[in-house]
Order: sequence, then structure tokens, then C-alpha cells
Amino acid sequence: MATGAHKTYEIRCPVYGFITLNDWEWQIISQPAYQRLRRIRQLAWTDYVFPGAMHTRFEHSLGVMHMATMLYDGVMERSRDILQAAGYNEDDLKRHKALVRLTALLHDVGHAPFSHAAEELMTIRDPDAGDRYQHEHYSANIVRRCFGDVIENHPLNRNCGFSAEDVANLLEDKPEAGEALFWRDLITGQLDADRMDYLLRDSLHCGVSYGRYDWQRLVHTIVAVPPTVEGGPRIGVMEGGWHAAEGLIVARYFMFTQVYFHKTRVIYDHHLQNALSALLPGGHFPPPTGEALDEYLRWDDWRVLGLLAGGDGGEHGRRLSSRDHFREVTHTPESPSSEDLARLNDWRTALGDLLAAEIPAEKSWYKMGSADVQVLADTPTSEAKPLSTYSSIVRSTPPIEQVRLYVRPEHRADAVARLQNS
Repeated sequence: MATGAHKTYEIRCPVYGFITLNDWEWQIISQPAYQRLRRIRQLAWTDYVFPGAMHTRFEHSLGVMHMATMLYDGVMERSRDILQAAGYNEDDLKRHKALVRLTALLHDVGHAPFSHAAEELMTIRDPDAGDRYQHEHYSANIVRRCFGDVIENHPLNRNCGFSAEDVANLLEDKPEAGEALFWRDLITGQLDADRMDYLLRDSLHCGVSYGRYDWQRLVHTIVAVPPTVEGGPRIGVMEGGWHAAEGLIVARYFMFTQVYFHKTRVIYDHHLQNALSALLPGGHFPPPTGEALDEYLRWDDWRVLGLLAGGDGGEHGRRLSSRDHFREVTHTPESPSSEDLARLNDWRTALGDLLAAEIPAEKSWYKMGSADVQVLADTPTSEAKPLSTYSSIVRSTPPIEQVRLYVRPEHRADAVARLQNS
């Protein structure tokens, strides 16, 4: 290894083998706000169902950087001429690779304890609409507040000239990110490095096969689709890779139905949200602004677990600590009909005061229209068409709109009897 700023580091990864970081990136992950990700589980309490699911946002974030780099290199290998024709010069492209790596590395620093399970307790952003801040808002502002010095003053930044604001702008999809916005689809999009990594990693740690897909084929077929009259170039895949893209979407569908919306896993999210509401001042996390971010960063899984071990968190905290979760008594089909929804209302009435929780799943697997992944045809005209025109699976898979009903364990027998008599 070279010395000083040019030193490189290798971290062993169960998905890819080794992930390499330069000294700049090593200094970034050494910051306290980044090391906090070691104390935030990727899948909250999923280990109560799949015991191997103990992995963290730290390893996932390293994986996203690694995957984003492979995707970036794949685009450059096949589409350098398209990007240069669109006005990207060699210096831009070298700088953009470093920016993509930093943005991917930092994309999740704003996660709350136990990841997405706690996102419902983030501060309301728009009181009129009831919209909450998302972890992406926290990530961008944490980058601005905590990573300015290590991003801007490292020797390896001399040829790039990045500021923390550049990374935050790309995270937030702001126009100020300029030409670099083209690469944002590698971090947040329908074929992004984030979901490509978490499907592989979650599948591995849960011990299931549902999240596996041909990621190597995607890396070797990802391209820049030439610009149209409506806009600039876009990220897409060659025609030879559309089945791999379809496989990614199917893998996401299976992981949601079999793991992420597992009946026991989601009720633990419910208990966690209610326990956290009892633990947090005012029942929610501080907003992602100013000094409030410093208090937000003091919340991690360890702090929550310590409070729960001390008996805090009310009924839901006790149920988490004792593994005494609410029990499902019935659920609708994944895509309920009008008759199914009418039956759901009958179930609610029959359960009455025994109904302890109702948890809906609302998930769309693929966005059509302008977000549809473009497939570059292997023809003399190299025409680009949406993936949905190639794949009947993508075109016809309905969103999941399942609803699960739960009661307290001590009421389950009575609840089943009521449903049978309804």
C-alpha cells in the first residue's frame, strides 16, 4: 500500500468479498456520526423471525458504495462517448466518480434507531399536509453539519474541490448538483445501488434466497441511454440485461412479501414505534436542523435497548423485551378485491375492542411512466423502450395492499371465535 493520502484499505464483505476504500473515505467512515451506523440494525427486530438478520447500516452503506462504483464503471465502459457528446468532459467524469462514491457512502447516515421502523416518529415537516421528514433529509443535513471538514480538507479533495454541500445536494436531488444529477439514479432509482445491495445483503443474513438476482449481469449491461428531445441522457440497460432488471424487481417483490412484511416482523415494528414514542421527548425525534441534529445523533439502537432493559417504553417496551408480541388473527389477500375489503370491515366489527393493531402493507414494485427503466435495443437504430414493454411480469404485477389484524395474545382464542361466528 502507498503511504499518506494515497493509502488504501480493504474491508472484508460477506457479499462481495472485499471492499476497497481510499484514505479520504477511510477518514469519513471513522467519524463518530458514521460509526453510529454500526449501532443501527439494518432490519430492526427481524432477527426475532430470522435470527441471522443482525447486520447493520454500516456494512450496508459500504456495500452501496461498492455497488455504485461497479455500476459507474459499467456505464463508463459502454457509454463514455454518449456522455462526452452530452457535454461531460474527462475531468467531470473523474470528479463525478469520486462524488458518487462519497454520496453512496453517506446516503444512510441519517437513519433513526432500528432504521425504517422508527421513521414514523420523525418530526412533522409540513403540518398542513402532515408530511414527515424522511431519513434522507437527516442524512443530507448531517453531511452538512458533521462531515464538512473531513470532506473538504482532505488532500485527495484537491483535484475534486468538493464541499459537503455538493454531497448533500446530490442526496437531495437539488438542481445545484448540476450535471452530477445524472448519476443520482445509481444511488436512488429503480435500478439503484441501494436496493441492489440491500436485497443481496438482507437475503444473505436472513438465510433466504428470495433477494437473489443476477447483479453481475446488470453491472455488465448498464448503460447511458442517449438523450432525447425531452431531456438529457438517462441510466438504462442494454437489451441483453432486461431479464436481469426484471429479476431484481421480482426479487424485491418476494423479499417484501416473505421477509419485510412477515406477520411477526411487522408487529415488532409496531411495538417499537409505540415504545419509542413513549421514550422520546414529545413522542418524536428532533428535527434535522442545527443543534437538534446533535441530539438526534445521540439516539441509536444501544440507547434504546438500554432504556428498554431498564423497564421504560410502557406496554410496548415490555412486549419487546419479553418477546410477547401481539398475534395476527387474520389478513386480507395481497391484492384485495372489493369483496375482500367488505369482509375486512366485517372482521373489524366482529373483533371490536379486541382489535389491538391493524397494519397495512402498501407497496408498489415498479413505477411506470417517466420513471420506467429504459432498455437500449440491440438493433442498428439502438432504440430505447421502457422495461414494461419488454416484461409482462413488470407490466402486470399489482401493488401489495394487504392488511393484517392483530390482538393481544391473551385474547387470541376469543378473537378467533368471534371471527368464526361473524
